Amino acid sequence: MKSLWNFIVAQQGLLYKSVLILSSSICLLYLFPLGGQFKYEFQKGRIWQYPSYYAPFDFSILKSPSEIEADKTAVLRSLKPYLRSDLELKQKVLNQYPGAFRVHFSEETDPLVLDSLYEFGKTLLGEIYTYGVLPPNYIHQGNREILLIQGKIEIPLPIEALFRPDNLSEYLTKILPESMPKRLAENYKDLFFELITPNINSDKLFNQRAQEEVLQNLSLSRGGIATGDLIIAEGQVVNETNYEVLSSLRNEFSLRQGDQNSFWVIFGYSILILLTFTLLLLFLHTYRIQIYENNRKLTFIFFNILIIIIAVTLVISYDTAYIFAVPICILPLIIKAFFDARLGLFTHVLTVLLIGFIVPNSFEFVFIQIMAGIITIQTIAQLYRRANLFISVGQIVLVYGIGYIAFTTIQEGSLIQIDLTPLALFLLNGLLMLFVQPLIYIYEKVFGLVSDVSLLELSDTNTSLLKTLAEKAPGTFHHSLQVANLAEAAAIEISANALLIRVGALYHDIGKLENPSYFSENQVGTYSPHEELSPKQSAEIIINHVTKGIEIAQKNKLPDRIIDFIRTHHGTSTVYYFYKKQLELDTETQASDFEYPGPKPFSKETAILMMADAVEAASKSLKNPDINQLEHFIGDIIEGKMKAFQFNNSNITLSEIESVKKVLFKKLINVYQLRIEYPK
Repeated sequence: MKSLWNFIVAQQGLLYKSVLILSSSICLLYLFPLGGQFKYEFQKGRIWQYPSYYAPFDFSILKSPSEIEADKTAVLRSLKPYLRSDLELKQKVLNQYPGAFRVHFSEETDPLVLDSLYEFGKTLLGEIYTYGVLPPNYIHQGNREILLIQGKIEIPLPIEALFRPDNLSEYLTKILPESMPKRLAENYKDLFFELITPNINSDKLFNQRAQEEVLQNLSLSRGGIATGDLIIAEGQVVNETNYEVLSSLRNEFSLRQGDQNSFWVIFGYSILILLTFTLLLLFLHTYRIQIYENNRKLTFIFFNILIIIIAVTLVISYDTAYIFAVPICILPLIIKAFFDARLGLFTHVLTVLLIGFIVPNSFEFVFIQIMAGIITIQTIAQLYRRANLFISVGQIVLVYGIGYIAFTTIQEGSLIQIDLTPLALFLLNGLLMLFVQPLIYIYEKVFGLVSDVSLLELSDTNTSLLKTLAEKAPGTFHHSLQVANLAEAAAIEISANALLIRVGALYHDIGKLENPSYFSENQVGTYSPHEELSPKQSAEIIINHVTKGIEIAQKNKLPDRIIDFIRTHHGTSTVYYFYKKQLELDTETQASDFEYPGPKPFSKETAILMMADAVEAASKSLKNPDINQLEHFIGDIIEGKMKAFQFNNSNITLSEIESVKKVLFKKLINVYQLRIEYPK
């Protein structure tokens, strides 16, 4: 049992990676469509490069979105709208008529004439309210035939059968006898203008139900293809007609295969997803071993891949048309901000390939997204500078636009038919990508990572830790500044991370805060505390500044990427001066007792810092050097590091080491204000 537990503990890293891949794969399988995939890829405007294809079964040709939309518009326009008559309001108006009539015809005294006028007006009012009165300025849309609901009765009639109050004056002028005195005609007009109240309104509930019913019964297909019919011949261009037929077949194929072969579909997806994640891990193991061995960083990368794919899936489930609004290029931006450009592009390509399984027109989508990802990696530099981010986002949106226009031109054969909606989505995509900076800040806090933005903050010499170093160990602080300048220039020369190495150089010697006076750069005068110690004790104090530096850095919550510079800036080299002194006292002294704990530098940046630190510190011993002496001096120090195999674990090349030598040489020439002597 104990041996099993020991085995599990020993293999916990591998077990975690296995669980990470398995859980991520299950999540993606849940998101991926379970229908069978149509095995042919086709694009409008491209040649059909496969053998002539015949219909494998009967299927209907689906209408295009524009056709469906046109059918919806036509059927809604032909739909008879429902209007409802308010019978209570009508009765109320009829009940108000006697009182209103007496008011407007109060001057009439003859009972016979008054009765005649009353009955005439009552008849007119009844005719007006035969079906009802529309609201003022009513605008009728759709079918001229309507369905009027009066109580429980539904009456079909033309819209013209309803009375419009806007036409009241014209109606009365036409209906009133020409022989009627003008005074009585005006009384009727005043009476009806005051009395008539609209009692017809649109019945929203009935109309909504009618629209839903008619849209539900709307046919989404037109015509059909029989089994064995030729769909497209080999070498034929995929035009509008056969593109729609092929799209309909692909849709029908997915529906038919989904229920029958879902197990095999899941099995196939599982292999492809596992293959993709395995390739990512192999890449990390081969080229980014530090990330591969760090489960937290691995989780961060897998988490971002899943977030992007989930976002795409949610948008597709809502509306496929909005797919290009998803800021997929934010993934390589984030990966590059925390790691490097090569890993960012590799991760982006694998993610886009996975998304290709769930998006329509996958070839077009994958091509455009990979092009945009390449532009993202090439253009984004120094993300902490806001102007760079805006410029890069603009370039990415431009690539999206150019790619979309090119594909649409190929498919439609014309620039005139280009839909401008995706171009607006590309702009929205660009705006969403601007949120990368607050997202990076959140990731820093959640995953404990460090980006260029944080490095820029740490490079400020007014931070509390660097101010303490300047006060307690001014010589070490000055040395760190000099090393930072040398290392940064060398990093720029070989395209390493200049900002990272500058920050690492500023903090690499903070361990000397523990015993600053025991380091020569902080000593005043000729007295040295080492005179009172044995060589072994002195070496121990010198070596301990590395471990003390790590403790101080962790206490001040410096990122691991910066602590790496503290760990490695001396590698496993020997404190040679005190080792030689100890040999004079004891010839059997072990060199291992005078070695730094390591590890050796494991990146270009940490290797550059080791060279810059060694050269800058040793150059203090030079008294009035000349050009040749300085050049040989730098070469000897770096050659010594190489002979001690200090750079074997870093990915720096011999050519890059030579470039670093030249940069250090040029910089120290300026420090010592040397001039090259030209021949006379």
